[in-house]
Amino acid sequence: MQEFEQFVTFLYTEDLVSSSRFLADTLGLRLVLDQGRCHIFRVAPHSYLGVCEREGPSPSSGVIVTFVTHDVDGWHERLKAAGVPIVKAPAHNEEYSIYHMFFRDPNGYLFEVQQFFDPTWPSD
Repeated sequence: MQEFEQFVTFLYTEDLVSSSRFLADTLGLRLVLDQGRCHIFRVAPHSYLGVCEREGPSPSSGVIVTFVTHDVDGWHERLKAAGVPIVKAPAHNEEYSIYHMFFRDPNGYLFEVQQFFDPTWPSD
């Protein structure tokens, strides 16, 4: 069986303009596809995050979108300076051998910026 070639996570929003502005301006993600009511942004070479306009409450409970980087502190400073609600400042988590922080987007979704220290984590 062939491996998957790309990955897209879709999140719902009632305000597509605000959500897209947050992803583009605050996180610096590049819009790669505008489908009208859905905007898809590139996170990494073959990983994407889409936001789709949908009425009703966002199903944000239990969802965490995680970005992996070696610069957790840099992202913390950037997001804090942009006024993004920080849920948890950068900290080491010994149980999972990571360094991470959490913040919320305009829809209330929980995002994490994380660095892995586990040598078995794939780095490709």
